[in-house]
Amino acid sequence: MPSVLCCSLNAEEGPHFEILRKAGFEVDVVDRALDLSNPEVFADQLQNIDATIAGSEPYTAEVLERCPRLRAIARTGVGFDAVDLEACDSRKIVVSTTPGVNHHAVAEHTIAMLMAVARGWPDNDMRVRDGRWKRIARPRVMGRTIGIVGLGRIGKAVAWRAAGLGMNVLTYEPYPDDEFLKQHRIESVGFDELLSRSDFVSLHLPATAENHHLMSTENLGKMKPGSVLLNTARGRLVDEPALCEALRSGHLAGAGLDVFETEPLPTDSPLLEFDNVLLAGHLAGLDEESHEDTFSMAAETIIALHRGEWPGFCIQNLKNVKNWSW
Repeated sequence: MPSVLCCSLNAEEGPHFEILRKAGFEVDVVDRALDLSNPEVFADQLQNIDATIAGSEPYTAEVLERCPRLRAIARTGVGFDAVDLEACDSRKIVVSTTPGVNHHAVAEHTIAMLMAVARGWPDNDMRVRDGRWKRIARPRVMGRTIGIVGLGRIGKAVAWRAAGLGMNVLTYEPYPDDEFLKQHRIESVGFDELLSRSDFVSLHLPATAENHHLMSTENLGKMKPGSVLLNTARGRLVDEPALCEALRSGHLAGAGLDVFETEPLPTDSPLLEFDNVLLAGHLAGLDEESHEDTFSMAAETIIALHRGEWPGFCIQNLKNVKNWSW
């Protein structure tokens, strides 16, 4: 009986158990007390595993070489920067994602963070709790400009929501969907122009070597004075010490962050000192609907691969491999 280990957060409940067991798989959840960032600990958990439903735990070359049975890593979500694709290619391990199931969840979360920071949270809440009753007028969101960096499924879902709020929408996207831009009256501009014109800059890019610390001291300095940075994509896109300095100096009015370079965010992180920074624990893509759809797709992908099928739309590696088999 092939075995699947569920490592993704929130994997304790969901449709994947029934789907996989009906197809003849043994399914278990990793011990949450273990430190999966430790290669030896993680590799030990994968010794007798055929496939994983994966989260952000690191599938490094060191881990993978100790997992002779592993055939598939089904990532919940669209990011796969924690997986060494080259090592997976060499071992013929399939890496898949779940595209198209959580973009509405991420977009709603992004807009929620935008509105919250714009209206003065978390500071409003903390002042009331501390007995500091103070009313502060803030700029209206309607009529202001959001710059969306990356106009894929998630960026588009944010864009039309922002347009519905009466915002002006700019985007930086090397391969824009011209029909979508025209339909929603979105202006496509260069990256520097987007930074200089936007009241809110929202990141919607994957983490790659090329965009590591995209929001550097230099690029944060190009942002419009008094603007806000939103990141619901990947923590590696932002140089956190540089962001702290931009906030500390007053150049930026605030930030909304769902993702961080180190997760969970360390309790001694300088980001925690700012009352104009709204934080969440990498849960933008999580709502009830996306949870069901994501875990269903991950399970069904594993089953399809075991049957000899090739669901290419969600497979991220082995692009030139022919006749792959379980």
